[in-house]
Formats: sequence, C-alpha cells, structure tokens
Amino acid sequence: MSHILSFIKKEMVLFITALCAVGTMFLVPPDSAYIGYIDLRVLCLLLSLMAVVEGFQACGFFRWLTYRMLRRSSSGRALSVMLVLLPFFVSMVVTNDVALLVFVPFTLPLLTRIGCDRAAVPMLVLQTIAANLGSMATPVGNPQNLFLYSTYDLSAGEFFSAMLPLTGVSLVCLAAASLPVLPRKLPTPELTEESLGSPVKLTIYSALFVLCLLTVFRVVPYGITTAIVIAALLIMDHRLIGKLDFGLLATFVCFFIVSGNLSRVDAVRDFLQSLLGRSTLLTSAATSQVISNVPAAVLLSGFTDNWRELLEGVNIGGLGTPIASLASLITLKLYMRHPGARVGRFLWVFTLANLIGLALLLAVALVF
Repeated sequence: MSHILSFIKKEMVLFITALCAVGTMFLVPPDSAYIGYIDLRVLCLLLSLMAVVEGFQACGFFRWLTYRMLRRSSSGRALSVMLVLLPFFVSMVVTNDVALLVFVPFTLPLLTRIGCDRAAVPMLVLQTIAANLGSMATPVGNPQNLFLYSTYDLSAGEFFSAMLPLTGVSLVCLAAASLPVLPRKLPTPELTEESLGSPVKLTIYSALFVLCLLTVFRVVPYGITTAIVIAALLIMDHRLIGKLDFGLLATFVCFFIVSGNLSRVDAVRDFLQSLLGRSTLLTSAATSQVISNVPAAVLLSGFTDNWRELLEGVNIGGLGTPIASLASLITLKLYMRHPGARVGRFLWVFTLANLIGLALLLAVALVF
C-alpha cells in the first residue's frame, strides 16, 4: 500500500489525469474511435527528445555550460542576469522543466556561497518565469508547442512569426527585472571545474538532437528517428532508459482520451466553442490557470482552428498560478528542500510576478 501511495504522490498529475480519463469514459464508452485520439507522432517525438536530453545530462554538458558561462561574470548584476537568462535560452532546446532541474539546484548553493540567501526567492521566481517564457520560442521548447505544431501542421515560418515577438518582449523584461536582484559587488563565486564526458557520446547525442529537429520540421519520419534514438541509447548507456519520464507520456495519453471524449459531448463542445468564439487567446490563457497549459492545449485544439491565438494563449497562460505550467512546481519542490526555505514568501512573490507578466504579455498579444 505504501508503494502505491508513494507512486501516486510522485505522479500526482498522471493520477488525476487518469481519473479524469476514466470519468469521461462514462460519458463516452470506449469504442474504435478511441484509437484516433492518440497522436503517436507527438508521443514518439517527446520520447526521442527526452532520451537525447538524458544523454546530454549524462555527459555533463549542462554542468559544463553553466560553469563556462558563470566563470565569465564580472559583477553581481552580470551574474544576476546570467542566472536568469541561462534557463531562458536553454529551455528553448531542452524544455522548461529540464532547464529548471539543471539550474535551480545549482543556483541555491551558489547564492549561499556568495552570501545572498535573501535573493533566493526572487531569483528562483525569475528563473522559473524565464524557463517558461524561453521555452515558447521553439517547437521543441515545451510539450504544448510540440503538440500544436504537429496538430495544426504548422510551418516554421508560421510558428516563429507568432512566438518571436512575445519572446523578444519577454527577454527584455526579464533582463531588466533581474538587474536589481543581486548587489553590484560580490565576492567571486568559487566554482568547481566542470569537464565534459565522452566526446564521442556527446557528438552522437548532438547528431541525434539534430535528427530530432529534422523530424519536428517533418524532414525525417518520426518512426525512423525514434528507432535510431532508442537503439543508440541502448547501445551507449541502457541505464538512461530507466530515467526517461514515461509518466509524462502516459499523462499525454490520458490527455488525449479526455480531450477526445469531451469533444464528443455536445454540451461541452458548444460551451467551449462559445468561449473560443469570443477570444481564443483569453480562453486558452484562462483555462491554463486551472488545468495547466499542456492539457489546455490538447483539450482546446479540438474546438478551434485559430492556432495562432491558441498557441499564444497556452504559452502566455504558463504564467499565473503555480499549476499554470507544471514546470513551475519543479522549482517549488526543489526550493522546499532548501534549508531555511520560506514557502509563503515564495508563493507570494511568485504569484505577484507571474500576474504582472501574464497581464503584460496578454496586452502585447492583443495589440499585435
């Protein structure tokens, strides 16, 4: 029994989503149409990208990159901007949750070493916002982008024309907000020398990442890419297979079932179409606050052809409540383990900063 409770606690999102999927089965009993709910291309791409990212982490690439970047910081202001913008740019290629898993555990002890523990809350809040906003810049930055890019059969030009203006505004605002977090003068942080792992493995993982990008842009079939990536992982380091987030894949399957079933319920379909008809942007951003932006993207995509506002809405909607983007919960979980954590202050600062960012980017999206 304890093992079951431990699993539920660890995979709470999957557990809740699975319950929702089972609940919708009472509305729409399982039939042959269920097979059509599942987007195999999205699942295979997610699996391939997770595998490549695990390979990069095993090679120590992210630790090495962090060391190289931080060693160049010459002042407190420069270090502050660096710590915020690192997850912003890294999340564009390895997703927002991976960026936070890499940089939050590094940032907390670093702030302690330089005597700036009081800056932990604003720094972590800005890093979380940066990871969520940086990830919206590319189709592979987060799961909802990957899903919508595939579902609406978008071109690279269509995607970047929608997201780059919002990304640019986010970059400027985050850089400005990060400047006062740390004082101008700081003791030089003592950084442990980080080296890269096997150059051969790193080269192979880099090639596999390029292959994944080619698959995202529909140059290479997803089945071929998935087979090559998994085979490479099994040959080079089979233990990494066990580190892949299969819970995320199962959660997506549950999302697909919930979305597919609700789209076949007339009352739900009419209600969502009514809201989306008024404003797809605001409806998707608001829905993200309640059920998170990934399931919001999956659910609402079945009721609108306005991909641009849906794409903008679920990405902007990652700001706001702690559950608006599930990656935000990673930061909260890691911070709670830190000695002297002030969770109440974290939630207050997090909510205020996120609401300001949400209002700002919604205004930008509505104007442009």
